[in-house]
Amino acid sequence: MAGPSSSLLSLNSASGAYRASRDMTAEKMPAIVPDRAEQPSFSDMIAKAGADTVQTIRQAEAVAQNGMRGDADTQQVVLATLELESTVKVAVSVRDKLVEAYQEIMRMPV
Repeated sequence: MAGPSSSLLSLNSASGAYRASRDMTAEKMPAIVPDRAEQPSFSDMIAKAGADTVQTIRQAEAVAQNGMRGDADTQQVVLATLELESTVKVAVSVRDKLVEAYQEIMRMPV
């Protein structure tokens, strides 16, 4: 159990940290505004996600083929298969959401 001196130290530390944080917020920090040129477009993000998905699938298939030849450990094959499964599930979910959003937009009156 902590003695009274350790409680006093933690109380002093906490109040000192509070004062320091209060002083920091009192100073006006310049707002950091991200540059629009740095941000990728939505289509770029979707294209990159698709490319990453294809790359993950190819890697998992290569590990599975190596496992069949006996060049890969069973644990590596299982991990690659699980990663492949989760990647495909996410890709299918994203595809379904994109199709659903497209259909919703098409139903909107002009």
